[in-house]
Amino acid sequence: MADRPRGNGGPDEGTPEYNWLYGNKGAGSAPGGQDATRAVPQQPRADQTQVMPASPAGGTTTPTPGRTSRPTPPPIAPPPGTSGGKGRSSRFPRPRLRWIWLLILLWVIYLVAVPLYAWTKVEKVDFEPKGARPDDQPGTTYLLVGSDSRAGLSKEERKELGTGNAAGQRTDTIMLLHTGDGPNVLTSIPRDSLVEVPGHGTTKINAAYAYGGPKLLVKTIENETGIRIDDYVEVGFGGVVDMVDAVGGIEICPTQRMKDKLANLNIKKGCQEVDGKTALAYARSRHTSNIGDIDRARHQREVVSAVGSEVASPWSVINPFRYWDINMAVPESFAFGEGTGPLRAAMWASAMTNVNGDDGLTCGVPISDLAVHWDEQRSQELFGHIIDDTTDEIPKGLCTPTGLPKSVTG
Repeated sequence: MADRPRGNGGPDEGTPEYNWLYGNKGAGSAPGGQDATRAVPQQPRADQTQVMPASPAGGTTTPTPGRTSRPTPPPIAPPPGTSGGKGRSSRFPRPRLRWIWLLILLWVIYLVAVPLYAWTKVEKVDFEPKGARPDDQPGTTYLLVGSDSRAGLSKEERKELGTGNAAGQRTDTIMLLHTGDGPNVLTSIPRDSLVEVPGHGTTKINAAYAYGGPKLLVKTIENETGIRIDDYVEVGFGGVVDMVDAVGGIEICPTQRMKDKLANLNIKKGCQEVDGKTALAYARSRHTSNIGDIDRARHQREVVSAVGSEVASPWSVINPFRYWDINMAVPESFAFGEGTGPLRAAMWASAMTNVNGDDGLTCGVPISDLAVHWDEQRSQELFGHIIDDTTDEIPKGLCTPTGLPKSVTG
């Protein structure tokens, strides 16, 4: 065989030349002793970002020629309700949250439904008289009447409460509550006040109720005072006991020891917590003071105001059992005038809690003697402030607990 020509393919000149495969253009080794198999450097494209590795010292390094990186993709947000892979939710578990909202909704429904249900059982009274009446006046004036009727009380209850067995029905308590732009004013009208009762001449004001019920009483008061009665509220003997017990008792502050067998009352001097039975006896007693019925009116205002304060207590709403008892005691304790709705009744109850201090005034109708004759000048001045809704202008000497001038009461 003829010898094959030798080339640059390797030691054996008989082998083919493969330098072209490794990027060499000529001889068997690259200039400078470089490895002939190293890839040819390429320039980065305009859309490629060079990697800037951090130096051990924490600074930046010079980009390495020929090495490029792709743009870093944005982080993927964790699914809603997770904490990014920590294995625990960052919010309340949804089932628990739903239960909380359900309980809140049920509580709100309870707070609204209970008084509405109780209101369906409340007795309504037709109290507005016919004929001429005072024109509408600014503010709202409520007539609060405490009936001394024994109707509905058993023989044992009459004995326990010391109500006696008197027949008929008269008003044991007569109060006017005025609300408006100024301070609330709670004014007691002594039940023995001598006034002109339409159709019956001059007699005690509580006889008007016995002769003609609420309508004649309202007519008599409007004629004597010039004040228009907007709403009517009536409470009986049993109602006082029920309401006081429903709120868990009230605090009274007698200024002397009081012992009255006719009212079943025996209490010490000073502030003390009492139940419904004792509160009723305290409000009815008039044989422990030298001003009798005048002092009793002051005790009645004290009891009514104390009950109102307890009803308005946050505990009366927070405690569901107490809330139920208070609302269920209303139909057993009170009767409201025709046209009075639950909202107006609630406004009355709220106003009764603001009749002391800077928020209100408690007064007796100004009287001139213990007979009981009204002081013509002073009483008309007080009534005028109520009619004009300027209760903030009532002089201090005009509003006294007994109705007597301060110079007399001290």
